Amino acid sequence: MNMKQTRNLLLSIFMFAMLFALAIVVLYETDTLEPGVFAAESQTEFLCTTFMELLTLGGIFLALRLFKFDGIHQQLVNQKAKGLSKWGTIRLILLMTPLVTNTYFYYLFMNTTFGYMAIIGLLCTPFVFPSMARCEDEVADNQ
Repeated sequence: MNMKQTRNLLLSIFMFAMLFALAIVVLYETDTLEPGVFAAESQTEFLCTTFMELLTLGGIFLALRLFKFDGIHQQLVNQKAKGLSKWGTIRLILLMTPLVTNTYFYYLFMNTTFGYMAIIGLLCTPFVFPSMARCEDEVADNQ
């Protein structure tokens, strides 16, 4: 796998997650799906809020710092495209899964906490957007 194929893989994962979150917003905002179906479930809402707060904050921190860990950085430098494919996919999963889940939970519970966490995740996406320049920079040996 070369660097262009790796970037295309990471970009397709990124775009799929963003389009999936956008589809959730469109379906609920057009009343195709009914928002707030779990709004009365306060205990479930509390558990989901607590879990998603931990998952979102931990996932964002880990996603943004992942390539700075020595072992991972060495794999990126030594294996280039293969290492970036593996660790870039993991990084996108760490960041995009909470984003999509928080978007969905916002509409299920109509709780702004989930909306704010989705926005925080969205604000982090420019830092991991898989441009070709970023892909090449992340496999360079300049830690």
